[in-house]
Amino acid sequence: MTCVSYAADGWGVGELWYEGSRLVWHELPRPHRGTRARARVTPTHEGGGKRPPPSRSTIPAKRPRAGNGTAPDAKGLVHRIEDYFAGERVSFDQVELEVDGWTPFQLDVLRALRDVPYGEVVSYGDLARLAGHPRAQRAAGTFCAHNRYPLVVPCHRVVAAHGPGAYPGLGVEYKRRLLALEGVTV
Repeated sequence: MTCVSYAADGWGVGELWYEGSRLVWHELPRPHRGTRARARVTPTHEGGGKRPPPSRSTIPAKRPRAGNGTAPDAKGLVHRIEDYFAGERVSFDQVELEVDGWTPFQLDVLRALRDVPYGEVVSYGDLARLAGHPRAQRAAGTFCAHNRYPLVVPCHRVVAAHGPGAYPGLGVEYKRRLLALEGVTV
């Protein structure tokens, strides 16, 4: 597995974790605290659980693992993320994600969420309908709460019926800042 760190002015330091050419984890930038994300366990603000960065025990394997090589698309993705945090409109559509072992429901929500355009928001109920599961808004919310690919799978674009909703791990103000970058006020 390969870890690539990046800095976003005014946001902090983030990390991308790759296995081969597939992204397996993305830590959004946060102010530097003197320790790498991999070395810490980050308690979430919502739900009280702990969400560590990836390890071989948290990522299911379906094929032999490659050694620690370089992630071929990492530099391109880092530049796109830096551009995003600088206020530019960028696309993450072509980023290959690690989804081995995901359920059909999770894959449906993933596809629907990746189709939510830059600068637009949907409710959790809307996301469930877009995914083809109109009565599964709570499950769609759970998917968003456990999203390990923020920005690439833009869960910050999903809002509650009467406000911004939660943003586990980083809080509602971080979510508002992300939406403000896209010209959305909630």
